[in-house]
Amino acid sequence: MESDGYLFSKDHIWVKTDGNDVLLGLSAYAVERLKAVMFINLPELGGGLEAGEKFGDVESIKTVSDLISPVTGKVLAVNDEAVDDPEMLAEAPYECWLVRVGDATLAQGLMDRAAYESGKDRA
Repeated sequence: MESDGYLFSKDHIWVKTDGNDVLLGLSAYAVERLKAVMFINLPELGGGLEAGEKFGDVESIKTVSDLISPVTGKVLAVNDEAVDDPEMLAEAPYECWLVRVGDATLAQGLMDRAAYESGKDRA
């Protein structure tokens, strides 16, 4: 299977290179498990992300789940459309990015789609 450019963390965050930056989003598997996402809380512009640290959370009807960053870098943009309309995640999880990160360093252990798909139920 040829790579589609997405990498995944064990915490169900996808990473995709976009020019010199990376985009972060929530995997379809995570969105499906959350059911209806009601709120998304994301970091402020210009703030720093640290790999392995919380950078926000998503709230569904039943739970609040932390978003754990798979990269270290600087927040260049936040997807305000997704914050205002969290249902976008369910409609197109791989087109609905959450955060654009510059000067990004990827964490160790990111998986391609095939590895993620085969192991996601164990995470």
